[in-house]
Amino acid sequence: MEEQIGTKAADVGYIASYLLATLGGNSSPSAKDIKKILDSVGIEADDDLLNKAISELNGKNIEDVIAQGAGKLASVPAGEAVAVSAAPGSAAPAAGSAEEKESEESDDDMGFGLFD
Repeated sequence: MEEQIGTKAADVGYIASYLLATLGGNSSPSAKDIKKILDSVGIEADDDLLNKAISELNGKNIEDVIAQGAGKLASVPAGEAVAVSAAPGSAAPAAGSAEEKESEESDDDMGFGLFD
């Protein structure tokens, strides 16, 4: 089975760099252009993965590629299912009030006194 670009975390850097170059006005970024972007953040490019990313993205409408990616991200669970809301009258609101009071007190003297 052939591996698609963008399936591994390392591929994301190549895709993101290509998209950055394209959105920056370069309609057809070269390997050298993408390597320059990757080098600027300390990533050494793998020529095989880089060439694969370029060949798969070259000539495609970047807005469509971004929209497809956003659609895929929308299907990824974001953790809402594990969020637990506090029941009315629980300790959660009281904890927030205590934090606010502490914050106000520390703002008054900014953590130190005039004669400390």
